[in-house]
Amino acid sequence: MKKAWMFLLVPPAMVLFAYIFGEIVMHLWNWLLPPLFGWHAITFWQGLGLLVLCRILFGGFGGHGKDRSHWRRERGARWERMTPEEREKFRQGMRARWCGVGAPPSERGESGETA
Repeated sequence: MKKAWMFLLVPPAMVLFAYIFGEIVMHLWNWLLPPLFGWHAITFWQGLGLLVLCRILFGGFGGHGKDRSHWRRERGARWERMTPEEREKFRQGMRARWCGVGAPPSERGESGETA
């Protein structure tokens, strides 16, 4: 019975949210960008398309939250299992990989440049 209500409520809610956020993007764009930069005003459909494009480029499609948090927990647990010697070896490897970016002052030259 609970699933039947979901089938009735979820599609209209998705349409409502798409409409609201499409309108918000359109109005914000038309309020800010034409006066500031001289760009053209956009329509609702262009605003909705822009919202979808940003979601694809910057937000993904969802469903990855558990994977990321699991990966972070696993990485933290792995770090905790390392001995101090293993941690220092890991740090040195990362410093070497990043070519001295963020190297401690002892590894930098006199002028503060990276070695």
